[in-house]
Parts: sequence; C-alpha cells; structure tokens
Amino acid sequence: MKAGSVKQQKGAVALEFAAVFVIFFAVFYGVVSYGLPMLMLQSFNQASSEAVRRCVALDPSSKTYRDDVDALAKGVLGEQLAWMPKSLNFQLSSDASVTLTAGNLLTVKIDYAKEKLSAVLPVLILPGIGEVPRLPTHLTAAASLQL
Repeated sequence: MKAGSVKQQKGAVALEFAAVFVIFFAVFYGVVSYGLPMLMLQSFNQASSEAVRRCVALDPSSKTYRDDVDALAKGVLGEQLAWMPKSLNFQLSSDASVTLTAGNLLTVKIDYAKEKLSAVLPVLILPGIGEVPRLPTHLTAAASLQL
C-alpha cells in the first residue's frame, strides 16, 4: 500500500511543480523583459534632456541658429544613444524630432514604436496572465525649454 501512495504523491508533486513553474517563469520573464524597455525609456529621457541643455549654449542671434540647434541636438542624441545595439532598430532620423518654434521654444522628442522592440524581445501570452511584457504602443520621451 505504501508503494501506491508514493506514486500518487509523485503525480501531485508534478502538478504542483507545473503550476508553480508557470507563475515563476512569468515573473522572471516579466522582470527581464521589462528591464530593457525601462532602460531605453530612461536613456531617451536623459538624451532628450541633454540635447536641450547643450543647445542653450548656442547664440540665438546667429543666422544659422535653427540649423545649428537641429544639428547639435541630433548630434547629442546620437552620442547619448550610441550604446543601443543595431538589433533594436533605433533610427535617429525617424524616431527623434527637434522643433524650434517662432517663440524660441525648443522641443526634443523621441518616439520609439513598440513593434521595433518586439523583433528583439518576444511577447509571450501566458494563460491566466496575458501578454508579457505589456508595453505601450510607443516609448516616448520629450524635453523642452524656452530659449
């Protein structure tokens, strides 16, 4: 009779392991898969703030002021985001914009689509939990300053 109860116990352990493993894996994958987007968003915020900060040093009375602001801001964004691997498909020309309004309001904005990230970071659909990671459609950061 002892041998039969041991076999039944092994089956129960397997079921418990399967249930706990799904939850553990979801939590682990969530931590790992949310880490990269959070790092990217922090980098986007830092890069846009730094680009605006450095543009303050330009001379607003210069005839090429608008072009200088655009070139400097894009250059700073390129420097700050150089760490990003090519596989993330970040394109400075399409994902970042620099605008300077007539009232000298400088805005540097980065808008990165979630689809680009999905190529590197697969989305899992787990039963009872849903989509992991559940991200917004765009990772967006912006900084602006009245010059």
